Amino acid sequence: MSDARNSILTKLRKTRDAHPLTPPASDFAPIEAKQWADEERLPRIRRLMEAVHTEFIDATEADWPAMLREFLSREGVGSLLYAPATDAGKRLVEGWDAASTTLIPYDRPLEDLKPQLFESIEAGLTTTRGAIAETGSLILWPTADEPRTLSLVPHIHVALLRADALFDTFLQAMREQGWADAMPTNVLLVSGPSKTADIEQTLAYGVHGPKRLVVLVVHP
Repeated sequence: MSDARNSILTKLRKTRDAHPLTPPASDFAPIEAKQWADEERLPRIRRLMEAVHTEFIDATEADWPAMLREFLSREGVGSLLYAPATDAGKRLVEGWDAASTTLIPYDRPLEDLKPQLFESIEAGLTTTRGAIAETGSLILWPTADEPRTLSLVPHIHVALLRADALFDTFLQAMREQGWADAMPTNVLLVSGPSKTADIEQTLAYGVHGPKRLVVLVVHP
């Protein structure tokens, strides 16, 4: 073996030994130190999200369908897409017959729904897995029953947020909900309606998604 080759291999071995294959344990202490009192989380989330044009409605477990119905009627929203197989979807249809907003179930293949979805459906309803106080973000967990299309295509996205499902940080949400055990294809963190800006910094809403984000907070 030539001296040059020996020299190269010696350098490589030293580099390998200086950088072991098993990385040291991560230090999450700075993230874990970010904590808010129970009564502070929701006001903080609301403040951060309202700063980027998110709207909020407060309701209870008993009256949230009625509160949503009244809001949509007041805003002149003629159609709402929802997931009929979910618990929220089943609650939604109870007593909705007299409403001015038509409920449209997401119960067929996307190709069959696409013309209506992109041309006439005005709003979509989804559930959430909670919200994060540090960043003011909703956690959306798409499933086969409630695909991400519900939150991305209609001009208005209505998101159900349980007031008892609030987390200090993204790390806390992942740990307490056991994300490492199973995750969907997409997990979405949403902090406001879709927005973008051109080179002149003119802000536009709804170019790549909903123009409005309405958070329906369900209090115990």
